[in-house]
Amino acid sequence: MDILKKIQDHREQAEELKWEGSFAEYLELLKEKPYLAQSAHSRVYNMVKDAGVVEEHDHKKFKFFDDDIYGLDEAMEKLVEEYFHPAARRLDVRKRILLLMGPVSGGKSTLVNLLKRGLEKYSYTDRGAVFAIKGCPMHEDPLHLIPNHMREEFMEHYGIRIEGSLSPLNTMRVEKEYSGRIEDVLVERIFFSEDKRTGIGTFSPSDPKSQDIADLTGSIDFSTIAKYGSESDPRAYRFDGELNKANRGIMEFQEMLKCDEKFLWHLLSLTQEGNFKAGRFALISADELIIAHTNEAEYRSFIANKKNEALHSRMIVMPVPYNLKVSQEERIYEKMIRESDIRDVHIAPHTLRVAAMFTILTRLKDSKKASVDVLKKMRLYDGEILEGFSDVDVEELKKEFSDEGMSGIDPRYVINRISSTIIKKELTSINALDVLRSLKDGLSSHASISSDDKDRYLDFISLARKEYDEIAKKEVQKAFVYSYEESAITLMDNYLDNVEAYCNKAKLRDPLTGEELNPDERLMRSIEEQIGVSENAKKAFREEILIRISAYARKGKKFDYQSHERLREAIQKKLFADLKDVVKITTSTKTPDERQLKKINEVVATLVDEHGYNSSSANELLKYVGSLLNR
Repeated sequence: MDILKKIQDHREQAEELKWEGSFAEYLELLKEKPYLAQSAHSRVYNMVKDAGVVEEHDHKKFKFFDDDIYGLDEAMEKLVEEYFHPAARRLDVRKRILLLMGPVSGGKSTLVNLLKRGLEKYSYTDRGAVFAIKGCPMHEDPLHLIPNHMREEFMEHYGIRIEGSLSPLNTMRVEKEYSGRIEDVLVERIFFSEDKRTGIGTFSPSDPKSQDIADLTGSIDFSTIAKYGSESDPRAYRFDGELNKANRGIMEFQEMLKCDEKFLWHLLSLTQEGNFKAGRFALISADELIIAHTNEAEYRSFIANKKNEALHSRMIVMPVPYNLKVSQEERIYEKMIRESDIRDVHIAPHTLRVAAMFTILTRLKDSKKASVDVLKKMRLYDGEILEGFSDVDVEELKKEFSDEGMSGIDPRYVINRISSTIIKKELTSINALDVLRSLKDGLSSHASISSDDKDRYLDFISLARKEYDEIAKKEVQKAFVYSYEESAITLMDNYLDNVEAYCNKAKLRDPLTGEELNPDERLMRSIEEQIGVSENAKKAFREEILIRISAYARKGKKFDYQSHERLREAIQKKLFADLKDVVKITTSTKTPDERQLKKINEVVATLVDEHGYNSSSANELLKYVGSLLNR
């Protein structure tokens, strides 16, 4: 990739998108594109919506979050549908601070950064274009130039509602620079940038004794007082606080609940009335989405203080829990590893999945339903289909506890333990057992884990280990069966011949003796039992197989070993059961003979080529499975 060419292209694109004209020309632009006058909340909502929406099972999935927020589709749907959407429609919810509440490393900061980076990109699109009075340090909305007594008529003509008053600085500029002719006031297109402090601001509290309110609202420029003659002259004021610079976009209030009270009271007026007090001026209008984040303990402490009641009523609290899906937790680890210096280390297949199982188990609460243990719950939440459970059951499980996912092990702990293992032992390859060992060793030094939680977590490590044992055996089973694929195909053809005879109430003919034989019930059941097909369900299962064969035939396709997922699994398990002794001998013998060695090499090659192992992790897997089979 030619990075300099990309930078040049971006610069040229920005130049092409620039626009400057008079306020009169801007009004003509609004006639064609009235959406350009949208509010900050509306812009954020449209940004999320324009990225794409997928409707699944009465839920909406917003693609905007796909690449960065994993496993929190329901939380994101609630955020968009219960805050961004009504706020965009100018309902009362926009007069609230958005407070994200959740456990550490749960994705709150990632979400805020995603919204900020998204707005920066969105401001380069036609739908997200932002126009402001040229030369205004607060990037003020040009429509504030319309006098109050004319706004109702403007609404009728343009269909655009105007909120907010012209700032003191621009009021003076209209008089002094444009002689009161608002139609001549220059308007320009701006592009949001946190680095350039345009439309995106971040406020982080520091020592309350030394931090100045000017960080939020701007300050007097004492060097200009002699020139302008008064502190109340807006030209002698720096409109460079975070509330000033974040106007028209987003203002992130980091660690808001740790902030000194004098900073928080400014937010009361801003959220409720859309303005704030600065210097010796009238109230200054600002249109911005204020977003803050905190953890549950700080929030509970905040609302317990009666002095905070007024501010509490100005907040919309959105829970951002931990992800509760194993497959999505894997994606979180993969992303964190990609962004780290351990991305070149070989991580054996299923390693991150097993770590994710442990992590998710620590976040789940025991269901009140006797039929659902924590492992079943984990599988159901991850979208696995379990016999006897439907989507309705999963929804009921999710409604059992409103605070599920607000506690447990965080992703950073897992990545830290993986990193620690790699660095301490100077490993170039790690597997699931290495990670489980490291997770277990780290529990005693984890400051926030109580002794009761530690005991529970040790049980979860044991459960994750048992799950891995099954995964490992299945992986080797697949590799061995692959080496015996001809045997698997023969076994399947034999099964299908018997099923066809059974369903058609026909007999089979012995290829050697020509003798007529009944379908081999014992053979069919030995295969079907591998995937839990009961005696009562065998007829339906066999008929379903026959229907599938007929459907393939009608389409001119051949029903083969890959055509039926469950049947293929049953054949593999049956063949592996028959080969178990071969596997035990091959994997556990210290001095394999030439034939055994050849078979080991074939299986290792299959694990490397087909399943993503390297030679080291493949050999370790074979030894481990051999030890399991010999127990």
